[in-house]
Amino acid sequence: MLQFVFRRITQVIPILLGVTLVTFALVQIMPGSIADMLVPPSAPQSLKDEINRIYGLDRSLFEQYFLWLGQLLTGNLGVSLVSSRPVAGELFAAMLNTLQITLISAVIGFGLGILFGAISALNAGKWPDRLFTFVSIAGVSVPHYWLAILMVTIFSVQFNLLPAQGMGPAGFPTTWEQWRPMIMPIFTLSLIPMGVVGRLVRASVLEVLSQEFVQALGAKGLRDRQVRMHVAKNAAPAVLAVMGLQFGYLLGGSILVETVFNWPGTGKLLNQAIFTNDMPIIQATVLVLSIMFVLVNLAVDVAQAAIDPRMRR
Repeated sequence: MLQFVFRRITQVIPILLGVTLVTFALVQIMPGSIADMLVPPSAPQSLKDEINRIYGLDRSLFEQYFLWLGQLLTGNLGVSLVSSRPVAGELFAAMLNTLQITLISAVIGFGLGILFGAISALNAGKWPDRLFTFVSIAGVSVPHYWLAILMVTIFSVQFNLLPAQGMGPAGFPTTWEQWRPMIMPIFTLSLIPMGVVGRLVRASVLEVLSQEFVQALGAKGLRDRQVRMHVAKNAAPAVLAVMGLQFGYLLGGSILVETVFNWPGTGKLLNQAIFTNDMPIIQATVLVLSIMFVLVNLAVDVAQAAIDPRMRR
């Protein structure tokens, strides 16, 4: 197992380097420059050249990349062009707010998806299967942003039950005032992973149930509960893989949802940075979200290997 973990970590390192290279390249091809952002168009060229020298933009792209990578390894993500504050501080605060709703949405979405998918598979062709299949398909089909706007219209504008925007008092949610602004974003984000995981769990469980070893377990006298545990163990690796991908999609897909609900997370931060052309914020946010996506999938690979020894080979 340790050899497998070490091998996967060594495989992730070049992927992370590739992520930094792509992130750096994307910012380089964006229109405009830092000098255009900081000074008016009528500013003398000498002032623009001085700004380029300060930010290291007068060097070759090769030198700029390794200079930026060296600063990144020390935790220096640069300074925001708009607020003049360190990017690391702003991004850390926004990431905490995003994880607050993303983690809860993932737990609810994955939990309901596993429950609905298992019930559908064990009642294939019956009314619970048809009901949960309809719910799963609806969850996958409804766009995030449309559902967010619909919920604001109904629960905030029409009935004035929940706040339309913003978040409650800072800190881990323990009071109703902290939970109220989170209800609609969490429900919106959890719908798609619930549908995706539910459909996959149903298909995986049905596939495992059709295999001969399940019939052999029943013939040997194992109880239904024991047989279902074996079925769950064999269906888990595929489900874990999709759950890892869905969690990464939740982090990236929260951009529109956070914008609609004015939630102060990475999605809103990135959206504002795009409109203000704040390149350090854009670069750092995309990089951190991409790295988290890679690390989550690394954790999923390790969990798969721990559950199913065949994955190690």
